[in-house]
Amino acid sequence: MARKAKSDGADAAANPGRLKQIALTYKMTRKADPKVGLILAAVGIATFGVFLGIGFWIGHPIYLGILGFLLAFLATAIIFGRRAERAAFGQMEGQPGAAAAVLQNVGRGWTTTPAIAMNRSQDVVHRAVGRAGIVLVAEGNPNRLKSLLAAEKKKMARIVLDVPVHDILVGTGEGQVPLKKVRTTMLKLPRVLTGPQVTAANDRLRAMGDLMSNMPLPKGPMPKGMRMPRGGPKAR
Repeated sequence: MARKAKSDGADAAANPGRLKQIALTYKMTRKADPKVGLILAAVGIATFGVFLGIGFWIGHPIYLGILGFLLAFLATAIIFGRRAERAAFGQMEGQPGAAAAVLQNVGRGWTTTPAIAMNRSQDVVHRAVGRAGIVLVAEGNPNRLKSLLAAEKKKMARIVLDVPVHDILVGTGEGQVPLKKVRTTMLKLPRVLTGPQVTAANDRLRAMGDLMSNMPLPKGPMPKGMRMPRGGPKAR
């Protein structure tokens, strides 16, 4: 009895949270899509009306009415989800780090590492590793990103020789992929690696990151005229 009461209390506490989240999502969507309420109402009423009409026509208005209500709710939820996603992408478009947020929701089987390379102009490259290999997702100025991507590809070639490396340039220009299509583009890439190969690639990349983060650096300002060695630490 105590467990049941505790479970009921948890469900009751969770429901207001879900409803509040849905309400916040609707408000956010309505700001970018003012007609979303009318569209959802039209979809729900039209779906319910069609099934109810069919029910009267065949002599079973109650059964078809219940079915129509359920399908109307489902159709409204699907349309709302798509328009909310479109509104969210519209608000993130052009903002620094937007691609990293998309990569975090690509799905299972992908390991993402945001901001593996960045310059002073905040052009940034993110990395995702999955069955398709390594995907470098870059956002920023296309001309400046060429050098960042080239450097990362060269680094990947030294560390994971047998893993394909793809690159995606986020944007709306020629040869670029819009933010809302980044996830779809990644999921369409051919799967050429096995699970153990993906794990091995992640381990090598993680070891490289640990090695670079644990390198001893001298304290204080760098002596005048001293330059950092090119190419970073060499892989043995």
